[in-house]
Formats: sequence, C-alpha cells, structure tokens
Amino acid sequence: VQLQASGGGLVQAGGSLRLSCAASGFTLDYYAIGWFRQAPGKEREGVSCINSSGGSTYYANFVKGRFAISRDNAKNTVYLQMNSLKPEDTAVYYCAATTLYIASRESDFDFWGEGTLVTVSS
Repeated sequence: VQLQASGGGLVQAGGSLRLSCAASGFTLDYYAIGWFRQAPGKEREGVSCINSSGGSTYYANFVKGRFAISRDNAKNTVYLQMNSLKPEDTAVYYCAATTLYIASRESDFDFWGEGTLVTVSS
C-alpha cells in the first residue's frame, strides 16, 4: 500500500501547479483522499479532501477559491490544482487516505505518502 505525491516545484507568486497523488498496491476507489501541507517550522495542516466518489469536497479557508481537488478513479489518482499561489503556500504537500466519508484531521487518515515540495517565490 503506497501513496506518492508528485508535481511540486518552484513557481512565482500568482502561478499555478497541479499536484498528483497516485496509489500503488491498492485502489483508491474506496477511500477519501486528503491533502495536507507542512511549511518550515510549522505544524502540518489540512488543505483539502475529496470523498471516494468525488461528490463531496472540503477546503481549508486559506485555499478556498484558489485550489481545486479532483480525482480520476480509473487512473487511481487524485489531483490538487493550485492557482493564484502565494509565498505562504510554500510547504511540503502530502496526500493521505482515509476510510471515512470525508475528513480534515491528520488522525483520521490511515495511509500517508511521501511529500512533494512546493516553493512559491515572491
């Protein structure tokens, strides 16, 4: 069971990136998938979550209107489209899976992937 986040990189403020969370060893169909981030010197925080069917989503207030989560169960992948990026979005982004309908707390998630670094320059 493995999750792998990818798609991070260096982008200027106002730019966009799309992160991907791919699963191997299991199917994502039955899991809600969340995105978290951890900035240097800060605690990890929830960013967004999508339920197993893709019909329900959650966004933290600080990304509402800028980020969009989606999933393609046929490709066993969840995406996080990040637009209008700000320097304060700089962090390592992680994806995680939960059997709950939808969740936002770290403790609710069962499987975690390696993170991908997003750096937003001013």
